[in-house]
Amino acid sequence: MERRMSTWALLSLVLSGVGAIQVNIPEEVYEFARGDNITLPCTFKPKPGGKVPIAIISWSGESENTPSDESLILTYYSTGAVTDIKLQYEGRVSLDVDITTGKANLKLSSITLADNKVFECRVQIAGDDEGKPADTAELVVLVAPSTPICKIQGKTEYGQNINLTCLSEEGSPTPTYSWKSQDVRKTPRMFDRRTTDKGGILSLFNISKDTSGYFICTSANKIRSASCNITLAVMPPSMNIGSTAGIIGAVAGGIAALVVLIVVIYCCCCRKKKKKEEEYAMGVPEEEYSDKQPTRNGESRPVDGREDDHVHDDSSLRRPVESRDRYDEHSERDYKTRSDHDDRRSDHDDRRSDYDDRRSDYDDRRSDYTDRRSEYDDRRERNSDRNERYDDERRYDDRRDRRHDDDDRYDEPYDDRDRDRPPLPANKPPRKDYTD
Repeated sequence: MERRMSTWALLSLVLSGVGAIQVNIPEEVYEFARGDNITLPCTFKPKPGGKVPIAIISWSGESENTPSDESLILTYYSTGAVTDIKLQYEGRVSLDVDITTGKANLKLSSITLADNKVFECRVQIAGDDEGKPADTAELVVLVAPSTPICKIQGKTEYGQNINLTCLSEEGSPTPTYSWKSQDVRKTPRMFDRRTTDKGGILSLFNISKDTSGYFICTSANKIRSASCNITLAVMPPSMNIGSTAGIIGAVAGGIAALVVLIVVIYCCCCRKKKKKEEEYAMGVPEEEYSDKQPTRNGESRPVDGREDDHVHDDSSLRRPVESRDRYDEHSERDYKTRSDHDDRRSDHDDRRSDYDDRRSDYDDRRSDYTDRRSEYDDRRERNSDRNERYDDERRYDDRRDRRHDDDDRYDEPYDDRDRDRPPLPANKPPRKDYTD
């Protein structure tokens, strides 16, 4: 029955087109990759029996974002063969036209995503306005999806509802999105029955610790695919970042306060210890200073041992107070004097320590000098011994030379030069040979 209806539709189209213009684009959808140079074919047939027609051919393209008054791309006038191209398409659009054969192909170069439109080829011939004067085709510019961006919407806490979003900024045709999940051990798992996945948005309800894991989103179209992933860690409400930071801050504050308290206590203890040391260094008087000896049986005795008359007057009542005041003044002077003495003594000790250090350095250098001097004396003594031996040998050699000279003189023959020499005495001892 369907075949019979299509046959009747084709027959009615043929009968209605008899004696009328027919414009045709072979395909309804054309797909090309971004950046390609393409051709959209368009043919037309005027009514038969006519001369070479005078025609006006126009191409236009419409999309969801293109206003209708800006859809026109070009217009061709057969009279004068003039082609009027819109400014935004100049340089990348041309028309391959032949009126006699009925050809009006549109050529586009370096197509972009903006060329995803429905293109229309329209032919106008004078006196031939019936039939099918226009035809349309959709151009799909193929673009691989860009790497999607995965995000989490909502709080990742126990009992909360969150959304995982996945979106590719580019992709033509529009990419489709799919989600997969793995647990913390990277083992694939199925989604809960309440989970929904629509348009790249994965909705998770009443999440818990078991929801934690890895979620992978894949964006794909007929060219290729790309993916992104999210690591989801679901925590109790008290373990979120803000609470954790607050706990850490409170603990840090408590530790700081404890450290300050320890420092204060230590300083107080050191100060108290120092005060005790100063009191010990100053000394405590064994007896109070008094200008009188202790009283006995209600009587007072002078210091010099003389007994005084038992006279009681007002001055005797003021004496203990005055004595105590004098003792306080005396103690204060003693404390100041002792403190000054201690300071001077510490300075003296420091200078003495410096002097001892310099003295030890001087002794060390003097010891080194003495050692070198002893070595020098030893070498000098050895040189003196060698010189003495050398002098002895030299004197011995001189005596020996003189003896040889005498022997040579006695051995010389007697000649005329010695005629005047007196004769040798008869008692002269015979000559001896000297040997070494």
